[in-house]
Amino acid sequence: MNKLYETYIKKEALPTLFCSGCGNGIVQVAAMEAMEKLGCKDEVACVSGIGCSSWIPCYYKLDVLHGMHGRALPFAEGLKLARPDKKILVFTGDGDCAAIGGNHLIHAAARNIDLTVIMVNNYIYGMTGGQKSPTTPKGSVTKTSPWGSMDEPIDAVKLVMVLGATYVARWTTAHPAQLAKSMAEGMKHEGFSFIEVLSQCPVQAGKSLWKEKDSYRIMETYKRMTKSCGSLEEAGEGKIPIGVFRHDNQREEYASKLKTVTRKQKG
Repeated sequence: MNKLYETYIKKEALPTLFCSGCGNGIVQVAAMEAMEKLGCKDEVACVSGIGCSSWIPCYYKLDVLHGMHGRALPFAEGLKLARPDKKILVFTGDGDCAAIGGNHLIHAAARNIDLTVIMVNNYIYGMTGGQKSPTTPKGSVTKTSPWGSMDEPIDAVKLVMVLGATYVARWTTAHPAQLAKSMAEGMKHEGFSFIEVLSQCPVQAGKSLWKEKDSYRIMETYKRMTKSCGSLEEAGEGKIPIGVFRHDNQREEYASKLKTVTRKQKG
């Protein structure tokens, strides 16, 4: 076992629950690399909801709150307000975050509370059998859209940018170095940081969306369908923009704002 795993992973909990070829392991390692780069292991607490990606932090030698479906963000906000000294790292999925947890995402982004949210997007509900999620591409045939999904997929990156999130990025599991760097930037940033990760699910999404169960080939598809840009408008027709789209240090962070208000009331 390498040094990074020795430092961060509970060996007694291995093997993980992730399916062979799942992108969650890549995300897990990228987060470890980000923490190691910042030297902030003892300052980090993790929160997650329910779903495949929500198991990512459960193997860390860290304080981890594994919460309820869709409720990772309110738990994380409460923890941040109780322990503002902590760097709160939230792991969630496209269903957990954008469906049942969508209302919490809206308010956390609008508040600009100091959380780093990693939304692992595999375009489907993987753990519960392959139902369509809020991000499932239009026309996709899944367990709950047998005639093809009629819904327009939700772009969570656009959503949080409109609401005022102050650090926003999107990468894929085929860009692990960029992802780790972005996670480090997000954790260092004082404000709401949102990082979407397009991740392969070779079992459910592989069968229903990509017609391909080889995780390497799905990652190659991600490379072809994305374009690294500095803004959401630069990618062009038919390409998904990836990169860092906002890094704003001017807006006041919510916990700091609340502290100021509390002091005034006590004074």
